[in-house]
Amino acid sequence: MANPILPLWEYIPDGEPRQFGDRVYLYGSHDRYGCADFCDYKLKVWSAPLSDLNHWTCHGHSFQTAPDTDHPASVTHTDRELYAPDVVEKDGKYYLFTYILGSKGCVSVSDRPEGPFRLLSTYEYAPEDAGDDGIYNDPGVLVDDDGKVYVYYGFTESCMNELDPETMYRVVPGSLKRHVIDDREEAPEESRFFEASSPRKIGDTYYLIYSPRKGSRLAYATSKSPRGPFTYRGYIIDNGVDYPGGNDHGSICKIGDQWYIFYHRMTNRSISSRRACVERIEILPDGTIPAVEMTSLGFEESLTPYEPVKAEIACVLTGGCFVTEKDLFRRVVTQITDGCVLGYKYFDFGEDDSTATMELAVKVVGMGCRGRLHVLIDENREIGTVEIGLGDGIYRGRVEKVTGRHSLFFRAELGVPKNEWMSNFFEGRVICEMEEFVFLK
Repeated sequence: MANPILPLWEYIPDGEPRQFGDRVYLYGSHDRYGCADFCDYKLKVWSAPLSDLNHWTCHGHSFQTAPDTDHPASVTHTDRELYAPDVVEKDGKYYLFTYILGSKGCVSVSDRPEGPFRLLSTYEYAPEDAGDDGIYNDPGVLVDDDGKVYVYYGFTESCMNELDPETMYRVVPGSLKRHVIDDREEAPEESRFFEASSPRKIGDTYYLIYSPRKGSRLAYATSKSPRGPFTYRGYIIDNGVDYPGGNDHGSICKIGDQWYIFYHRMTNRSISSRRACVERIEILPDGTIPAVEMTSLGFEESLTPYEPVKAEIACVLTGGCFVTEKDLFRRVVTQITDGCVLGYKYFDFGEDDSTATMELAVKVVGMGCRGRLHVLIDENREIGTVEIGLGDGIYRGRVEKVTGRHSLFFRAELGVPKNEWMSNFFEGRVICEMEEFVFLK
């Protein structure tokens, strides 16, 4: 499954990946297409078998703050939007920790990792024992090897509490730790805590994945104690590199022998239509996690160019173009104007070099404007062009045959005379919208 990893219609940002049994579960917020606000009034759970990460199953609604036709509200103390959650297992039960906008956070339980979850209680604490006004923004939870339970949370200030493992919602008196990650004004911007706490324990090292003040990144800090302090080690991914970026939230998960970072990307020229993505990462012997680039791969090691490729899996979009939803079944890259670049990483073209050329077919929505797509591999080696006409259709072009594994780029060019008068007339004109493409041997 390429990036984004869930079906076209699904918007799951703020992903917390958790492995329970023989499946990996993705818990996150739920965005709404065409909405100017973050998140929804419901949470949904998706999962995939460890043996087949390309087939994800939707388990439906797991929790909600507003009733609908088929589901009652799960809480009575608020009807606000549900933001980033987390789920952990303890003693055979699964506990959902919810962040509800402007409201007191709460803990729910289920016998199944997919829910639905039944409300246990809001957090119980003395005022002096809770940071973040007791809201518990973006809670991330760690059940340690000794059975102790810790919740990490906060907005602009990183906080931590220990929870009573018997109830999972009572805060242990005196356990509040502030500034678990250095978030002072004098700390470097790239390391200062902003939000999106997600703890993990790897060996004897505690990791805290979070969103720093540079909001398109996911950073990480480590400690030898669950109570911190955590030391900034670097960032893992930046969703705004050559792409319309925005806030990011996610975490790491080991599936089989491979570590992954789950994160989200923006669509619809909005910061509130976010979709789940994943990249392979490596954790080095010294505990560092080298930063990785955004790709189109998802769980794949390489993609094939000889089957239809959806344009929306682009991991590079520059010049003003962006992914948008046409309907439940179609997403396109839109606003493709002169100089826009669409990039895809990575395709395996195979080792067949028996021919000198191959054909590229591109399906577009026409905009009444002629243009061309320059086809490049590895960013700067042009292998051909495809001429784009005025209307909808499939346009074809002969390109140089290549072999091996490469990134692929399309650079758009306006197909009008290059003189001052015409350039002014056509400035900013959209050439086309791209739906999909395929290489033909």
